[in-house]
Amino acid sequence: MSLQQAPIFVAYSEVHGKGVFAGRDIEAGEIIEVCPIILFPSEELASVRQTVLDDYYFDWGEKGDWYAFCLGYGSLYNHSYAPNAEYGMDFDAQTIDFYCIKSIPAGEEILINYNGDAENQSKVWFEL
Repeated sequence: MSLQQAPIFVAYSEVHGKGVFAGRDIEAGEIIEVCPIILFPSEELASVRQTVLDDYYFDWGEKGDWYAFCLGYGSLYNHSYAPNAEYGMDFDAQTIDFYCIKSIPAGEEILINYNGDAENQSKVWFEL
């Protein structure tokens, strides 16, 4: 896996509003982006859910005590059940890391499965 981050950019997406796109060809296994996070406790979730940020947080940890706002472009990747990228959480570094799982040509939108697993076909919250 390459440690050089691939150039990416944000533009209009036909999937939904804004999206993240490849600025050059990205090969499978490459790190696309390492995003720092801002953590907030579960006690604050009700307040967050009353704002525009309701669609932009990630569950954090295994106990359900924390949530995270992903900085960088992390909250702008759109959902697909046939993604070309995945994300993983680095709990020690407190980052959400996005990496390529299928070659992505320059100009193509980078898509992730919001379920956290590229193979997971469960409906996501906005489809329920």
